[in-house]
Amino acid sequence: MMRILFSVIAFSIFQLVNAQNLAGLEGSWELISENKKPAELNTVRIYQDGFFAEGAKEGDYEFIEAKGGIYEIEGSSYTEKFEFNSAEKEKVGNINNLVVEVTKDTLKFEGQDYSQTWLKISDYQNDLSGVWIITGRERDGAMQRREIGDRKTIKILNGTRFQWIAYNSATGDFFATGGGTYSASYGKYIENIEFFSKDDFRVGASLTFDYQLMNNEWNHRGKSSSGDPIYEIWSPYKASEIIQD
Repeated sequence: MMRILFSVIAFSIFQLVNAQNLAGLEGSWELISENKKPAELNTVRIYQDGFFAEGAKEGDYEFIEAKGGIYEIEGSSYTEKFEFNSAEKEKVGNINNLVVEVTKDTLKFEGQDYSQTWLKISDYQNDLSGVWIITGRERDGAMQRREIGDRKTIKILNGTRFQWIAYNSATGDFFATGGGTYSASYGKYIENIEFFSKDDFRVGASLTFDYQLMNNEWNHRGKSSSGDPIYEIWSPYKASEIIQD
């Protein structure tokens, strides 16, 4: 009986420590150096709820690449597994094991002949901070719900930054992404587009939507970047569900 109780306590402590470690990374980070040299691209990475997404552009407009997936951290050990990689499809499913050092404002990774330093740009939280997957879209006046499958569109929000990604987690195919800064308050959600993989002419646009959280889902209404009216439903998407896909 004492052995069982000890095991339960030990597992609970592990879960608490792991959750604290994950929370230490949560927020938005900008890459400032890679392999001891200043970063060449404008790259932002978002961490939230065991998931990360990264978007890189050159200059003000040119989208370069996007990558992301799930991660775990325990002490100084960091592991990430790619769910999508726009530049190198063959790396989807690959696992990176790195040494990590996290301080209040700085994130450092060290691997074999590899290093990165990131600067935290925000960790502000609001009621839309999270990882979301689209599960409903209105068509011809009727809401059409969809099951979560291999082909998916997710959106990660944290630290005033957002990124959405459309991809197939089974085949590694990447379809599109976009991201930038956002705000969400008093039922108004505003996106400021800083990169867009399909059309860089949309960079610089600001889009305003109405939002409402109902039954733990994000109801999203407004007009798309192309001006078409949209009504979407986004559901929470957890790392544990990603692993099971």
